[in-house]
Amino acid sequence: MDVEPLEQALHAARALVLADLTARDVADAEVVSLVEEAVRERRWWVEQWPEGVEYVAGLIAQDVQDALLERYGRWPLCPVCTSGEPHALDVEPELGPDPHWVCGKAGVVVAPLGGLR
Repeated sequence: MDVEPLEQALHAARALVLADLTARDVADAEVVSLVEEAVRERRWWVEQWPEGVEYVAGLIAQDVQDALLERYGRWPLCPVCTSGEPHALDVEPELGPDPHWVCGKAGVVVAPLGGLR
């Protein structure tokens, strides 16, 4: 895979995830470091499987979501369900192009990746 399309995909994915973190006011220095770590790890993954470049944004979002769960708790919290136990949105498709945030309980698309408000 050419370096330029790989770097463009990684930078675009980073920007989308950072936009969502910023929209939910959790983009502090430690969290941005988690994003950088996810990008670094997915760079290797895409170098091994170049056909997966279109999936990298959703995978980075999931990696950051998993890292935040381990360190801070669920993110991003679902804005659709106002009663019951707070829960996080899911990235769908899990491995596919055009990732978006979905409430699995209500079965609704909340926003495209990078489009949280």
